[in-house]
Amino acid sequence: MPKAKTPAGRSIVRQDAILRQALRPIVCRTHLPAHLMNRYAFLLIAAMLLVGSNVGIGKSIVAFVPVPVFASLRFVIAVAVLWPLYRWSKMRRVTRGEWTNLFLQAFFGTFLFTLLMLNGVQRTSAVAAGVITSTIPAVVALLAWLLLKERPGPRALAAIVLAMAGILIINLAHSHGTGATGESGSLAGNAMIMGAVVCESTYVILSRRLSQTLPAIDICAYTHGFGLLLMLPLGAHALLHFDYSSVPGSTWALLVWYGLSASIFSFWLWMKGIRHVPGALAGVFTAVLPIAAATYGMVFLGERPTLAHGAALACVIAGLILASVQPRGTRSAAPLAVPPAA
Repeated sequence: MPKAKTPAGRSIVRQDAILRQALRPIVCRTHLPAHLMNRYAFLLIAAMLLVGSNVGIGKSIVAFVPVPVFASLRFVIAVAVLWPLYRWSKMRRVTRGEWTNLFLQAFFGTFLFTLLMLNGVQRTSAVAAGVITSTIPAVVALLAWLLLKERPGPRALAAIVLAMAGILIINLAHSHGTGATGESGSLAGNAMIMGAVVCESTYVILSRRLSQTLPAIDICAYTHGFGLLLMLPLGAHALLHFDYSSVPGSTWALLVWYGLSASIFSFWLWMKGIRHVPGALAGVFTAVLPIAAATYGMVFLGERPTLAHGAALACVIAGLILASVQPRGTRSAAPLAVPPAA
């Protein structure tokens, strides 16, 4: 006659069943058919195309709309679309510690990032901004090493060195007057873009723990809500006194698209694709970002990349591929869950 399970035994069995149920979708996702894998890989490519092109689109917009107005309207658009997620019944379950983390993520990853990025692209070329922005994965690894004592492996170290080399090449080229255009070779603009990269990387570090307890789309909604509250004191005066009739209709269309693609579309595409694509492959797709930014700059802004830009781009892409593609016989890296720059 079988022994009756004790309450502790039943609890262990129940927990084991819950764990296996939770892990089942993850296991299945790593063994997708090739055509489905290609579909999710395309989502990652599309996300990076949006992020990269937004670098140049932001430069097009700030030519007509002041940064405080642009930044404020970007958050207004995002919050308006995400409004259904602000439900009190769900928000009251968020703990005080989680709200503190969300505020810090918003401060670095949306508020400061937006101000630095938009002011940066106003002063430098879309090509240079795209190359610098694509160093986010390497900067995340560097911050994790410095702040969390997570020592990177040899490949990650090489990626960090290559990313820093790419930024150094661009700045040296600009300091000698070899920028893509006369007005875009700005060390100040490059420094602001690099500051935005550090802010976004800090956002990624802060989001590691929070992503285990809150859905990604809720994190997106709450951080943009905080971002709007932080931006309004800076943008309120400009919003009230700006001559909206001076802005062409095409620029307004770009602004609406920027608000939607930066806050909603690219985020959803990346988070949807990253769940199904192995981490060893996902990091490679971030190389699309500087290519998209450079293409927009050349086609729509008339920028002409130099040899220095090409060398810097080669350094960054080589680092991304080196860190993401694992040699045969080694364990695959964890998914590169770095959300697109918001």
